[in-house]
Amino acid sequence: MQVFAFFEESIVEDLVIIGAGPAGLTAGLYAARARLKTVVLEKLSPGGQILMTDWVENYPGFPDGLSGFELVDRMKRQAEKFGLKIESHEVKGLELSPEKKIITHDGGVLETRTVIIACGANPQKLGIEGENLLTGRGVSYCATCDGPFYRDQEVAVVGGGDTAVEEALFLTKFASKVFLIHRRDELRATKLLQERAMAEEKLEIIWDSIPKKIVGQKEVEGIDLSNVKTGQGSFLPAQGVFIFIGYRANSNFLDGIVQLDEHGFVVTRGDMQTSVPGVFAAGDIRSKLLRQVSTAVGEGATAAFAAEKYIDNHK
Repeated sequence: MQVFAFFEESIVEDLVIIGAGPAGLTAGLYAARARLKTVVLEKLSPGGQILMTDWVENYPGFPDGLSGFELVDRMKRQAEKFGLKIESHEVKGLELSPEKKIITHDGGVLETRTVIIACGANPQKLGIEGENLLTGRGVSYCATCDGPFYRDQEVAVVGGGDTAVEEALFLTKFASKVFLIHRRDELRATKLLQERAMAEEKLEIIWDSIPKKIVGQKEVEGIDLSNVKTGQGSFLPAQGVFIFIGYRANSNFLDGIVQLDEHGFVVTRGDMQTSVPGVFAAGDIRSKLLRQVSTAVGEGATAAFAAEKYIDNHK
């Protein structure tokens, strides 16, 4: 009875957005302009994965490119210009139903009419020996963060997609040699990035190989590899290992609350609504084909518009 009384007296938000990456900030911008009473909850700094991106050159409207930090800073300032509230809190629990949506965070409790889940994803780990031991001591998931520490040293990059190739090219600014380790005999990255990688003298691709162990005790000394076609093992000396093999959804707190796919990403309809009416998802947390800033922005806008319509239809 006391809980019920508390919520009777509390202020009900129109929309709570969980996460302040490009999807969350765009959703917040659209919601604020629609005059929805909106709060964005972000446990870290606004920006998400884009803060670890050195240079963004495929976002429309910026032909010369711009840094990930500058792009997200512009998004944040634009949203705040329309009155968006961004609060530094970590979500601890959710109670989601068509009738009531309650969010518990490390600073209190919020009740809201609608929710947009935009809490993104984290880099996937290899799960091999030495990885956890040497994380922060030579093993990294962010070239922008740690690349400058490897000036005039040799480093290895694991992966073959856009992010892996982009980060490998970025590392050539500092490292004397960059080895790109890929399990197949061709890269998955876009053709333009492949062309740049092939033309970069400081970058060497090691094909058909997978890492088996990261070697070292106090710091990275190298990486044990295995050729997937021949089974032959080899040792690659390196002072740093950068891992870019995909992302894991930040969805542990959503298990059993909304529908997730087999990889833990949130399943939505075309209007971004999840399996719970009035609860939407946008950005890297969604189950989808492409995870880019441009797709996150579009989904954030769609989710905010859908949330507004949901509120209008349930007054």
